[in-house]
Amino acid sequence: MATNGLHPLEALMRERIVVLDGAMGTMIQRYKLSEADYRGKRFSDWKGKDLKGSLELLNLTRPQVVEEIHAAYLDAGADVIETNTFSGTTIGLNDFLFQGEPTRGRKDQEFFQRVVDDVDLRALVHEINFEAARIARRAADRVSNETGQQRFVGGSMGPLPVAGSISPDVNDPAFRAVSFDQLRQTYFDEAKALLQGGVDLLIVETIFDTLNGKAALFAITDVFEKTGRSVPLMISGTVIDKSGRNLSGQTVEALLISIAHAEPLIVGLNCSLGPIEMEPFIEELARISPYYMSAYPNAGLPDALSPTGFPETAETFAPKVAKWAENGWLNVVGGCCGTTPDHIHALAKLVRQFSPRVLETTISRK
Repeated sequence: MATNGLHPLEALMRERIVVLDGAMGTMIQRYKLSEADYRGKRFSDWKGKDLKGSLELLNLTRPQVVEEIHAAYLDAGADVIETNTFSGTTIGLNDFLFQGEPTRGRKDQEFFQRVVDDVDLRALVHEINFEAARIARRAADRVSNETGQQRFVGGSMGPLPVAGSISPDVNDPAFRAVSFDQLRQTYFDEAKALLQGGVDLLIVETIFDTLNGKAALFAITDVFEKTGRSVPLMISGTVIDKSGRNLSGQTVEALLISIAHAEPLIVGLNCSLGPIEMEPFIEELARISPYYMSAYPNAGLPDALSPTGFPETAETFAPKVAKWAENGWLNVVGGCCGTTPDHIHALAKLVRQFSPRVLETTISRK
């Protein structure tokens, strides 16, 4: 494929709609891993909290599971797979890996400074992210070589269990549990490791607090400057309800304005809502955004009565999301919580028949 000087991902987005993978957690649950599986030999004598549920730790203890999931999404038609690093920061992994008090329920910046500064935890977080990128890179390159079609690795940078713009104390609205500098440092460590591991782009996703997202973007800029290497940037917010606002109260348009300084290649929405509930906000963002457009909703709103925890099957999910492609709103499409390779396979088949959203100006990232 001729790129005409464009980044290969941008060149592909101009040619057709690019397919992103689906949920990692949903797939890991299918393996029914035990506490011993999560610990592996390396952490068999771990004295802290139980490690079961620490999905990112599997990059070190069960890398074959993570790679199998990446392979399943690639086989389903995904062009881009995300690293298993959604919570791969010192603050995000603290509850499992910090040999101290848990993050949740804490509300003092001194505590989070100890977490961010902990040398052992930072070294482990670097290894987790670096190995996650290497695992995804290996899976993507293997399929690229077999098919002759380039596949991409996106470094997943998710939200945190604390927020920079919201007080955890209802009696003290001005209080903040974590500082901007602490947020920046924890994201800096993650972004640096992902870049060193060989990702093709960085994805700041599920932004529920815009200040957290801006700290991640600040950290990424810092990493680019310090390493001398940059990759395209994808930014994806999340709206928490039908009002169309994130947790810090911003509308889709306000979020777009807030992150424009980062000069992203792709901006979109993910998680939180299902395709029915998310549709008006995807339409709005597609109308006002000057960037390539992404969307990857949940498989519907969580439903405890559903066998999978989510109501949308591959057969019901794909047509609803493909409608957005038919309307000319999308450049990148995939699935979030509750979606599987079956969802992505069905979606990929449908969107192949539609043309990608056309930008009025070129946004090139080499």
